[in-house]
Amino acid sequence: MAAALLVAPGIPSAMAEEAKADAKLTAQPVKVVALGTSLTAGYGLEQGQGFVPQLQAALDEAGLSVVLENAGVSGDTSAGGLARLDWSLNDDVDAVIVELGSNDALRGFEPQQTRENLTAILDALKERGLPVLLTGMLAPPNLGEEYGEEFASIYPDLAAEYDVLFYPFFLEGVAAEAALNQADGIHPNPDGVAVIVEAITPYAVQLVEHARKDKSS
Repeated sequence: MAAALLVAPGIPSAMAEEAKADAKLTAQPVKVVALGTSLTAGYGLEQGQGFVPQLQAALDEAGLSVVLENAGVSGDTSAGGLARLDWSLNDDVDAVIVELGSNDALRGFEPQQTRENLTAILDALKERGLPVLLTGMLAPPNLGEEYGEEFASIYPDLAAEYDVLFYPFFLEGVAAEAALNQADGIHPNPDGVAVIVEAITPYAVQLVEHARKDKSS
């Protein structure tokens, strides 16, 4: 009975060919672009200490075949991120992490402007069929409670509307913690980045899995 299941030499098995194709696809790394501000770019940090290299190391440790590209620009606003979106994404991009809005709040921009810019970014990414991990941001408390609430609501609202992965606050566990920030009190030091990466890695893993599934479909 077992011999009857053998494939004759020289005759390719459809199942074997399919398995080979799946294996080849799995071996291809998922390319993820991190579109963001100085928090993504790694402002003030040595090479290898920033968000992108630390997250890359975490994903490597998780056994995932991923290429994480740093598209962070210090001082960038949501409008800046929108303006450079097209040239930040090559045709081989499989997924995107969006970390924008912190500089909008620091400059006191109207939250509606930020919402419109992020909406346009998510529209463009949806049109390209790219899975997204959206990271939330909070406004500085000195801008007032009303501003803070309006600004903070942007991110969960858009995440729900576009059905994307959502990490509520990029600086969770790090903001206002002197030991985890550089001297400016704004940008994380290497230890602060490590805290961020540890918390966000499960979300990034989901993003990669979604992208991998899309590549195989």
